Amino acid sequence: MNKPMKFNVILEPQTEGGYTAYVPELPGCISEGGSIDEAMAMIQDAISGYVAVLDEKGWELPKIQHRQVTVV
Repeated sequence: MNKPMKFNVILEPQTEGGYTAYVPELPGCISEGGSIDEAMAMIQDAISGYVAVLDEKGWELPKIQHRQVTVV
């Protein structure tokens, strides 16, 4: 990674404890940790690896669009 990049991270608390973290912009980029801080550190490492592999293979980041929907 040559320049700083920002990604949205979703944290889901798990019933058995800890958190699962995933990045919607990077399909399959998932990690977990026993606390929010640990999950964030783990997903940051997973993101770095994910982006490094894309870079190594000459692939571009997926083009993800975000939209909101209202449900009543």
